[in-house]
Amino acid sequence: MAKEKVDLLIKNAHELATPSSVGDRYDPKGLVIISDGAISVDEGRIVAVGKTSAIEQHFKSETVIDASGRLVTPGFVDAHTHVIFAGTREEEFESRLQGLSYMDILAKGGGILKTVRETRKASKEQLIETARKTLDIMLKYGTTTVEVKSGYGLTTEDEVKCLEAAQELDREHPIDIVTTFLGAHAVPPEYEGETDGYVSLITEEMIPKIAKGRLAEFCDVFCENGVFNIEQSRRILKTGKEFSLKPKIHADELSSLGGAELAASIRATSADHLLFASNRGLKAMIKENVVPVLLPLASFSLMTGKYADARGIIRMGGRTALGTDFNPSCWSESMQMAIAFACRKLRLTQTEAIVAATIGAACAVGRSRDVGSLEKGKRADIVIFNIPNHMFLGYKFGVNLVYKVLKNGEVVVDCQEE
Repeated sequence: MAKEKVDLLIKNAHELATPSSVGDRYDPKGLVIISDGAISVDEGRIVAVGKTSAIEQHFKSETVIDASGRLVTPGFVDAHTHVIFAGTREEEFESRLQGLSYMDILAKGGGILKTVRETRKASKEQLIETARKTLDIMLKYGTTTVEVKSGYGLTTEDEVKCLEAAQELDREHPIDIVTTFLGAHAVPPEYEGETDGYVSLITEEMIPKIAKGRLAEFCDVFCENGVFNIEQSRRILKTGKEFSLKPKIHADELSSLGGAELAASIRATSADHLLFASNRGLKAMIKENVVPVLLPLASFSLMTGKYADARGIIRMGGRTALGTDFNPSCWSESMQMAIAFACRKLRLTQTEAIVAATIGAACAVGRSRDVGSLEKGKRADIVIFNIPNHMFLGYKFGVNLVYKVLKNGEVVVDCQEE
């Protein structure tokens, strides 16, 4: 039988590890392990996955990558980031070391509001240049799809500017970007004491304009004491749904406000953070297939000692997703680090953390039919690691373990050449 010619073969992987999914359904503990694994790729898509002997029996290619002694996985999907911003907040970190809380810093005009001031002053071109450097690092650490939120403009003009910057980067950068409108990230200074007025600006002006320009796929809100309450958050997310923006929510990060329950009631795609989510809220989310996006690096950065109850979510029958929450106060581009902290602080196993960082995160951003696992027909977004098996992810940390990153079947990172 003649062998089918394809664009690329990856073979001899010491271990090929991939979640198994059916649409947006997956087992949070389910990782398929293939020893001496191989993948055939053609026109940017996966054609077949299996043992090297079986793949070589049916396929041939002029381009072959030998993955001997190495681990092969899907590209990481970062389900929660704030990549588009200007400025830095290193002095805020020092304040936090001295005991100031997140809300203390925000009340003094710092935190999000400091970044808003810097982002408003920046041009779209400056935002793109800064974010491009961030994306370059994310790609080197194995991230091939990333969700990017606005939320540091807080005027219609500046929110549009940030989302346009994200879309331009999506067109030019190897990483695929999923855009989320987060005009409800904080109440801007000009609306201090008039939160309902700012909510009206979001619902009556921002959302219609962003939807008309097709600048975002999702609408998010920071539902929290001192920011947007349950009814304000509901109003924003329901308006987003009316304009075909799928709902996401920053839920129960700093207090138990009922964000998880709200996420369930509006059938959000995901609810993120969830440090103080009630069991009732988590169970309601699971029933409505809302994906919990867990962000251990954000908890680590805030230094509160509080982390989401990942083990409880899994015991309830829920799924999990991971993100870095990359932002000016949680400055890590590495999903490898998110996995390491998910294991140590959320008590996920390496298998559970890898599933959450791939197919789980893909579900949280609406991309599970295209990325997140190594399966026939999906994009050939693949990472080859300089480690022998999946147990090293989470176990070895603080250095980049990547050997090569492929996006749509093309090598976009080759650490061997560096």
